[in-house]
Amino acid sequence: MTETKDYFFCGIGGSGMLPLAMIVKAKGHSVEGSDRSLDQGLNGAKFDYLTALGVTLHPQDGSGLTRSEQILVASAAVEEAVPDVAAANEIGAARLSRAELLAELFNAARAPIGVAGTSGKSTTTGMIGWILHHAGRDPTVMNGAVMKNFVSDDALFASALVGKGEAFVSEVDESDGSIAMFNPKIAVLNNVALDHKTMDELRALFRGFVDKAETAVLNLDNEETARVAAELPEAKRATYSLLDASADLVATEITPEPFGISFIVKSQREKSPASVSLKMPGRHNVSNALAAIAAVKACGVSLKDAAAALGAFAGVKRRLEYVGEAGGVTVFDDFAHNPDKIAASLHTLHDFPGRLLVMFQPHGFGPLKKMRNEFIDCFAEALHEDDMLLMPEPVYFGGTVDRSVSSNDIVDGVIASGKRAEALATRDDCGDRLVEISAPGDRIIVMGARDDTLSIFAAMLVDRLD
Repeated sequence: MTETKDYFFCGIGGSGMLPLAMIVKAKGHSVEGSDRSLDQGLNGAKFDYLTALGVTLHPQDGSGLTRSEQILVASAAVEEAVPDVAAANEIGAARLSRAELLAELFNAARAPIGVAGTSGKSTTTGMIGWILHHAGRDPTVMNGAVMKNFVSDDALFASALVGKGEAFVSEVDESDGSIAMFNPKIAVLNNVALDHKTMDELRALFRGFVDKAETAVLNLDNEETARVAAELPEAKRATYSLLDASADLVATEITPEPFGISFIVKSQREKSPASVSLKMPGRHNVSNALAAIAAVKACGVSLKDAAAALGAFAGVKRRLEYVGEAGGVTVFDDFAHNPDKIAASLHTLHDFPGRLLVMFQPHGFGPLKKMRNEFIDCFAEALHEDDMLLMPEPVYFGGTVDRSVSSNDIVDGVIASGKRAEALATRDDCGDRLVEISAPGDRIIVMGARDDTLSIFAAMLVDRLD
């Protein structure tokens, strides 16, 4: 990517598109884009930020694509009938998927570090990026979430960091199979669990990703990932665990706190252990931290320096993020959207007293159909008897979709298990119900993905409870 190119991002405000556009823009290329949220008057601050970076924004009606030399960057799932795609086809503009462009940048780096797995990718990517930045390595980081450490008045939506060092740290996505495009030097695999694809498909994708790397960072606490570790040469793997003392990195003396967690990390290859105090709660974040430490150790960062940097890591947005408290009720905003992520967040919150009122907005009808039983089992196991689950219908962004499984089906299954749950028509209805039933001491958790307005919804709940 040495020559200047002319990119047009369809859906430029999306969590995967925005940081990629920022990296491309910082590398000197021309960037334009459109977004449905912009047309609807939503998330104005985000689009003002893009404009301030020199990005030209257009309505999502095809009017921004006028030159054959433009390159349309769009999700592989965007249908041909979308006006931007139709306009690109008409003028003969080339088209790249988001993953194709990201893989091009990633594979060109001297030290590409790919973070994969069903859960924990964004947090682990942010941790690795922050440790390398803290160590003076000046990395480039591509994340699907805003990294709080890099937020400033000039970078309000810091889901990307552009550096001049050798490292290019990026989360990579298995949901569309695009992980196969990436050639990591260091491959991190946090976990493997049912999500967008069948387990057989996931096993093949993740194993292919790991096999390409010089160093594979693997979680021995996950059965599927541990199986991968057992099949790799010892010299290639760097393992971590909260439970298995044979791992290269092991966390001990784990101490949960309301808004953080601390632990001791021991390394098989260094004599002295190190203390880590995270500013985010949950044993799953201890696991994410171990993955990050293992990855940066493969880059030559010491255990001591990595642990010190993690103590200053502020986390990423929408990962069990404290929003506010009003009327004795605490509100959290959380990206959790699959059974593993949801269970991790609920178990973390149950380390401390207080009823949980969970508003879960599914991120599509497809995931509900694929993981119907897993969602029901997750809530049936993770909710306590006095907790309450509220579910609106899934978020819908247009296009053809199979609506054969809805939020009602999940709620019916949870109720049949003996737990409390309600399905409501809209998210606003859920908000009204939450305000109605909440009491001092309760914790409200707003859960869901693919919809930035969930954060606005969570903040509005705090205002209404005040």
